[in-house]
Amino acid sequence: MHTAPKSLRLQIGIFGRTNVGKSSFLNMVAGQEVAITSPVPGTTTDVVEKAMELPPVGPVVFLDTGGIDDGSELGARRIDRTRRVFDRSDVSILILAADEWTPYEDEVVREAEVRKSPLILVVNKCDVRRPSPAFLDKLRAKTPRVMICASTDRAVREAPVNLLKQYLLEVCPEDYLATPALLGDIMPRGGLAVLIIPIDFEAPKGRIILPQVQAIRDALDHGSMTLVVRESEYKAALARLKSVPDLVVCDSQVVDRMVAETPAEVKCTTFSILFSRLKGDIVEMTRGALAIKNLRPGDKVLISESCSHHAIDGDIGRIKIPAWLRKYLGHDVTVRVAAGRDFPPDVGDYKLIIQCGSCMLTRRETLARIQRAKQAGVPITNYGLCISCLQGVLERVIEPFADAKAVFKNKGKGRGEEIC
Repeated sequence: MHTAPKSLRLQIGIFGRTNVGKSSFLNMVAGQEVAITSPVPGTTTDVVEKAMELPPVGPVVFLDTGGIDDGSELGARRIDRTRRVFDRSDVSILILAADEWTPYEDEVVREAEVRKSPLILVVNKCDVRRPSPAFLDKLRAKTPRVMICASTDRAVREAPVNLLKQYLLEVCPEDYLATPALLGDIMPRGGLAVLIIPIDFEAPKGRIILPQVQAIRDALDHGSMTLVVRESEYKAALARLKSVPDLVVCDSQVVDRMVAETPAEVKCTTFSILFSRLKGDIVEMTRGALAIKNLRPGDKVLISESCSHHAIDGDIGRIKIPAWLRKYLGHDVTVRVAAGRDFPPDVGDYKLIIQCGSCMLTRRETLARIQRAKQAGVPITNYGLCISCLQGVLERVIEPFADAKAVFKNKGKGRGEEIC
């Protein structure tokens, strides 16, 4: 947050007529008073810039502008500065009053369309006046990204802020998202990682799968070494080393065996857990794994498998995880599998979502799924974290990740302040 220059941050312009609550909206998102607010029209006299970290989007800059209908003596100059912000805005947010649409709003829409700046419409002050269904339908005809909020009511802040994050993830360029290293930052430069790679019926002939290839490349990029073995040779490989490795990574399906054979002082994890951080949000997905124990008989569980492949005997998503779930819980749950990019638009009926490692999805796609789950109040985890939980080794394999480990210690409770 503190080192990313403004030019490398996602630039988000906030537009609207005077006194619709642009500055109040910015303060709500930031979780603090960063812009002066007042019922007096024209309080914002110049563009207010607020740089912040907006997880999981990353570093952003909000640009709070003066009213586009400012009729004061300096109004023309303020409006000119507001128009210049359109040239900077990667995303445009238009703040509205309920059931009020004027030529000024049309002008903002036109400016955003000319610059190909994705538009988010926000109906503010809904605690004072609720928008009519017809008005909301009119807005959705202009863009699918419509939200309503009461920006001065901090008690209900989480829902609109989560929805805003979801919309930003849907429209922001992929290269704006902060992407962590795969494994290079959790081991010393020049260190050794042992990678346990099963060669079974799921392994492509003559090759190893993408997450394993990426782990090897990431280690090389960070000046580290790798030793690649099968699970059957792992114990013998450790015995031949002069010193213990700095990290051990295995396929999730052999995580229990790997943990049993790894010295207590050696950090270890799985490829899928590494990808929960690379492609998603390991903190939120760890919290989701801890919610498994809350499942009740008949609860609906969504297994989201991003690869489109022909199911085989012993398929991890369709066969093994459902069986492990039922054994762990001691009762049955209703499991639905969504394959490829067939992620349900409404996930509110599910009690848990188990996402695959996302090696075939972009980071933005995975983060958008996590945000959609959060918006619906549904816990979400991934294959590696789920399997490790079901095998009773979750605490051991999240040890390399301090933030995920803190969630485990706190039993998944409390999100803390996410922004600023």
